[in-house]
Amino acid sequence: MSNHINHHLSFNHKKYRAFTPIQKVDRRWPNQTIRVAPQWCSVDLRDGNQALIEPMSPNQKLEMFKLLVDVGFKEIEVGFPAASAPDFDFVRQLIEQNLVPDDVTIQVLTQAREPLIARSFEALKGAKNAIVHLYNSTSKVQREQVFRKSRDEIKAIAIQGAKWVRDFSIQQPETNWSFQYSPESFTGTEMDYAVEVCDAVIDIWQPTPEKKVIINLPATVEVSTPNVYADQIEWVCDNISHRQSVTICLHTHNDRGCGVAAAELGVLAGADRIEGTLLGNGERTGNMDIVTMAMNIYSQGIDPKLNFSDMDRIITTVESCTQLAVHPRHAYAGELVFAAFSGSHQDAINKCMTIDIEQRKTDPDAHWQVAYLPIDPRDLGRTYQQVIRINSQSGKGGVAYVLEQDYGIEMPRWMQVDFSPYVQTFAEDSEGEVSSQLLYDIFSKTYLSPLQNTKINSYQLSREGNIDKLHAEVLGIDGIVAIRGEGKGLLGAFVKGLSEVIASDIVLIDYSEHALPRKMGAKNEQVEAIAYVQLSIKGTRYCGAAQCEDIVTASMQAVLNALSKSHHIMASTINLA
Repeated sequence: MSNHINHHLSFNHKKYRAFTPIQKVDRRWPNQTIRVAPQWCSVDLRDGNQALIEPMSPNQKLEMFKLLVDVGFKEIEVGFPAASAPDFDFVRQLIEQNLVPDDVTIQVLTQAREPLIARSFEALKGAKNAIVHLYNSTSKVQREQVFRKSRDEIKAIAIQGAKWVRDFSIQQPETNWSFQYSPESFTGTEMDYAVEVCDAVIDIWQPTPEKKVIINLPATVEVSTPNVYADQIEWVCDNISHRQSVTICLHTHNDRGCGVAAAELGVLAGADRIEGTLLGNGERTGNMDIVTMAMNIYSQGIDPKLNFSDMDRIITTVESCTQLAVHPRHAYAGELVFAAFSGSHQDAINKCMTIDIEQRKTDPDAHWQVAYLPIDPRDLGRTYQQVIRINSQSGKGGVAYVLEQDYGIEMPRWMQVDFSPYVQTFAEDSEGEVSSQLLYDIFSKTYLSPLQNTKINSYQLSREGNIDKLHAEVLGIDGIVAIRGEGKGLLGAFVKGLSEVIASDIVLIDYSEHALPRKMGAKNEQVEAIAYVQLSIKGTRYCGAAQCEDIVTASMQAVLNALSKSHHIMASTINLA
């Protein structure tokens, strides 16, 4: 019998039905524009965290929380404290260690069950400002197939949950409470029923224009095109009770790849607040990406109320905490979004940027008009650089090929990009051919020995659990400087220790290493290794490399060599000049 699968029969569109849109003839949102940023709420530490294969550790949660505060979030959902001990403990840590700024409100999620609500209020005891986010599922499929309850029974769950939230808040008057309700799976709920349930909750909470409640309308699963979602939001805004006392919030997911578009159109339809995550981490295809939506607003000349100027730190922190890599083509954040491979694109960008630089000398707010680049890369701590095309016959474009063939140097792409201007400058100044030996000399001067007076003198590495502890000594012009650091991996610990010594955050962007081929006739059997690093300091990137028989020493020396290229570091306590 054949095991052949009939893929034509298994790929069957007939088992799906088109989503039925609401009948709306008075839609106004298509004629609206976004003029101000919505209220933002990060759910990285709750919705984002629960979607991870390995949930964040307490240290990772704290690192992410600090990043969110630094970016400018004023509302942060910090967990589901009734669902797990780690979430409960993290909320307590934030409060007991006074880690929440006075202008930041923390939010927790809870189902409409009394023990869970009680536990949530216990976790929040002593908080200055807090949002209790209550939810229960209201969609037709959830009611009929999951809970097997009537519309009235589901509404009763929401009403009782709202009463418990109200009553527990009265017992902790020292906290400035706000309440939020979500009819989970809103997009699969009949609109009249969704409003009926929300109105019932609003009646319990009795909001005022000065003390609003949040009604969150989540696309828990994205089931339609964004324009249909916008119709739903506008319909609710027109029909919900006490609209002036209600903040309409959106929480879109990305099942159809339209999470950002749905949120943007929802704001046009009247929404006031947006929940999402940095770079879109979340269940299934992810949550709405706040970086993308905020930068879209920024690109229209509107203050997004969030600061993404140090994109390298954001990406590194998110990748470290989630163990998820950011795609190189990710909007605004990807490594390649400001790189042009096409020669005609490169030429157009260079010409436009030359004009822009001249205009900005007299008018810092001059209109950004550069072909192929919707925003200025420098706004995100990036620079525009042509990407080298590797070819053995490509002249200056074959730099990497020549160095690999003749010297065994396998530069990673990001170093190829960084190295290109040095070679181009030399070639233009010399007006002659750049030989293989000259290429190596330029590479060595640029990365291997930019500063010969600072060396790794010694190091000791130990490990406790998942944390590496490093004690290293760096020999500088004024003697030995001790470096102590802890982190994930040797370089993480070394970079953390260096950051403390120089009192400036160093972000390790990229790292690569490989063995070098043994030189012909060499008597020493030990194979040398070479390490390459790329650092970011205050949004500016620096590259370095180092060779050594010991890859650990090579790695740390590469960091020092990169660090020495930063002028504001040269005058620091480590005395790299």
